[in-house]
Amino acid sequence: MKKLIFTLCFLFAAVQFTEAQIHFGIKGGINYNSDSFREVSDDIINGSAESRTGFHAGVWLRFKLPMTGWYVRPELVYTSLKSNVDLITTPTSTEKVGYDFQKIDIPVLLGKKFFKVAYAHIGPSFQYLLDGDLDFDAVSDIKADGFTVGLQLGAGVELGKIGLDLRWERAFSDVESEIISSVGGANTTANFDTRINQIIIGLSYRF
Repeated sequence: MKKLIFTLCFLFAAVQFTEAQIHFGIKGGINYNSDSFREVSDDIINGSAESRTGFHAGVWLRFKLPMTGWYVRPELVYTSLKSNVDLITTPTSTEKVGYDFQKIDIPVLLGKKFFKVAYAHIGPSFQYLLDGDLDFDAVSDIKADGFTVGLQLGAGVELGKIGLDLRWERAFSDVESEIISSVGGANTTANFDTRINQIIIGLSYRF
């Protein structure tokens, strides 16, 4: 009897596992360097949004956890983003300088669907910085921390195979990078934060 019960439990678990829905697809969209959604709308209205926007493109996988109604969605995403940093140009003044950088993002999100078309998810986002460049000729070198971790929180809708997603990404901690510049004829070093907060708008396609 014990063997029969064990066999039935094993078969039930196997069926649940095989019935888990597994989907994958591609995605792309716009990234915006911002602390809040209101800041995004204000910058779009006054025309300063272009200097703070970027884009992303990547692939995603989603699989439903058996008997829970929840899903896990890991992604592999290439992101190119613009930001502004305050660079000390003289002992008494600073200059706002553009900072362009590229990174690989790996969000691992736990989510749940609602009303068959809407969903919400949350989870850590692992970032690896590939390259960065300051729009300032006096900067000769940038030493950036390559690997950091943040948090993504978002929601969206999926109509058929097309999905529209809105997320907010928050850094767990400040990540400082070191720059070496030759302002004033001598090499000096300074720090600036490379882990920015983002508003992310994405469009996805499910195969």
